[in-house]
Amino acid sequence: MALVGRPNTGKSTLFNRLIGWQKALVDRQPGLTRDRLYGVAEWRGRELTVVDTAGLDLDPHDASAAAIEAQTQVAIEQAHAIVLLLDAREGLTSLDRDIAARLRRSGRPVVVAANKADDPRRRYLLDELAEVGFPSFVAISAQHGLGVDELLEAVLAILPAPEEEPPGEEAVARLAIMGRPNVGKSSLLNRLLGDERAVVSERPGTTRDPVDTELSFDGLPVVLVDTAGVRRRSAARDRLERYSLLRGIRAMERADAVLLVLDASEGVLHQDQQVASYALEAGKGLVLVVNKVDLLEPPERRPARWERQLRADFRFARHAPMVLASALTGEGVDRVLPTALEVVGQRRVRVPTAELNRVLRQAVVDHPPPSYRGRRLQLKFATQASDETPTIVLFVNDPGLMHFGYRRYLENQIRQRFGFAGNPIRLVLRSDRDRAGGDGRRQGR
Repeated sequence: MALVGRPNTGKSTLFNRLIGWQKALVDRQPGLTRDRLYGVAEWRGRELTVVDTAGLDLDPHDASAAAIEAQTQVAIEQAHAIVLLLDAREGLTSLDRDIAARLRRSGRPVVVAANKADDPRRRYLLDELAEVGFPSFVAISAQHGLGVDELLEAVLAILPAPEEEPPGEEAVARLAIMGRPNVGKSSLLNRLLGDERAVVSERPGTTRDPVDTELSFDGLPVVLVDTAGVRRRSAARDRLERYSLLRGIRAMERADAVLLVLDASEGVLHQDQQVASYALEAGKGLVLVVNKVDLLEPPERRPARWERQLRADFRFARHAPMVLASALTGEGVDRVLPTALEVVGQRRVRVPTAELNRVLRQAVVDHPPPSYRGRRLQLKFATQASDETPTIVLFVNDPGLMHFGYRRYLENQIRQRFGFAGNPIRLVLRSDRDRAGGDGRRQGR
């Protein structure tokens, strides 16, 4: 699902609302989003890739605008559904009409979202916006969350049905091999398989399309997905390269865990941290595979050294296990699959409700939450939701009283007692008043 529109219609605000946190910068100044941002939303049990694009102005004489237009065109071509965002406070502009005409020519299904529709004095402009001519039209306020549920329903209605797995033995784990170009992903795949199924080249970027490969490990069926290298976007030379990140993310979404391959000779770069961030946002398990250790001097191969380094570079993913390996020599490769399967197994742990509540109540006693304006968070009840990603639903007196630091504290307490190694833990806050209607869990984030 790609969010498309002219500058300052609220695309980034809607993007943040859909994925559940403020990843995209939001400001009154138009044009802050200069590149595509990717996130994952969930609605009615279905995960949706959300792409936030830069605002289009279609100025043929502006080189910067042309680059933004090219990035947005890639998102349009790859998306299964488009959300055209209009501004209900400004009405329909000529640029809105031009963008709508381009989307109509693309042949992609489109839902029109009239954003900022929370001012009753300007409701008359909605009729004008509807003239853009697409059958699906929803009035929303991304800032306040009004109409977002209806928007997700409209998007779900035009999306194709989820792809079904082909008949056959169900894999015990699906593992996506991801990383920058030329870090040795295909070499690692070949070493794991014991043959040369993936093309290996010294030239970066040989692998363009995700390829599923099945193997049996200790009698268990496993699927490995080799993906295109994740490039710095500015380094893309042609349209195929520009597709690679989105293809890799789609492959990741079909996986249980990500094997993030790092180049030991280069260390951790920003792109590596980006991929790890994408994996955690999508709720996937994560294993850090430090490849090419054969290029290091013996003192530089010490696990303790890399443990400290990776914990510093991946502060947001300290739960992710590490494997030092060399796809060229085979050193350490025998630990990759057992470690990944342990991570997949941990994401399927079911926590007894009584024990979960005992652990969390003790955590609150040991370290009470801070008060805010004379009020303090009170934990009423906790239960594990039936998600693939480890998800704990907390019923509290007021979700707004949960401080980020205290959320992290509770996550750590859960992890210390129940594990979930290599996996993100999602804490979903609900008002205790919601318990009257079941667990009160909203499937959209």
